Amino acid sequence: MDERRVAIVTGGASGIGYALCEELVSQNVFVIITDINQELGIQVEEKLNSGAKNARFQFLDVTDAKSVEKAIKDIYTEFGRLDYLFNNAGIAMYGELYDTALDDWHSIMNVNLWGVIHGTHAGYRIMKQQGFGHIVNTASAAGLGPSPVSAAYGTTKHAVVGLTTSLHYEAEEFGIKVSTLCPTFVETPIFEKAKAIQIDKDVIMKQFQKQKMMSPEKLAKLTIEGIHKNKPIICPMPMRRTMDVLFTLFPVAHRGLMRLVCRVSRKARLT
Repeated sequence: MDERRVAIVTGGASGIGYALCEELVSQNVFVIITDINQELGIQVEEKLNSGAKNARFQFLDVTDAKSVEKAIKDIYTEFGRLDYLFNNAGIAMYGELYDTALDDWHSIMNVNLWGVIHGTHAGYRIMKQQGFGHIVNTASAAGLGPSPVSAAYGTTKHAVVGLTTSLHYEAEEFGIKVSTLCPTFVETPIFEKAKAIQIDKDVIMKQFQKQKMMSPEKLAKLTIEGIHKNKPIICPMPMRRTMDVLFTLFPVAHRGLMRLVCRVSRKARLT
């Protein structure tokens, strides 16, 4: 019988999710790769299984609560354990609030927030039953401070941080660990795939390219280190400390930075 630890990673076919799958496999964890992109997911499965049976792909739409619950229950029944649950699937969106339709709000909330809630709700109950496990919910540095011209995205990430940090302490009594991952600028497809509402995405992408990007592989290694330390918030760049200092000690500088973001974004506005 395979005694390896078992992990589920949503959004595991690309970006941060894929890097997490690779890092987990390197640490002798069997990984269930879940994603809505079946073709890419199967390719990832083949890569991770090139030397041995290390992973399996499973199609999963995190916006479907019943499907998420069934998938997690079935995996637990099959393996008899669930050591890690990474609620990582997410999308990005740019646009000013007055340009953002309610359908846009529903779309991003269903993936970024409800997708995390669906996974946490199902996985937490199983981990409580078995008496151990670690839930890791991917948020963003946008969940630690203002995110002008992407308020819908920022709203979902603030909510994920609030959910996860609250559960971190609530879950301690049951032997369960809970962390939120708050990356900043990581070189993944999420920026290119993001929906831009009344904004020229090429202008926004040029601004992103000026930032020093972290590789998803480095982020994954730092994430696993943070998990081993049971950190409530894993922000593997100095951004959190920088934001704390700006908020507390230099509020004028912080306001200036946020206004700069607005000005740059509005120059990219489509008429």
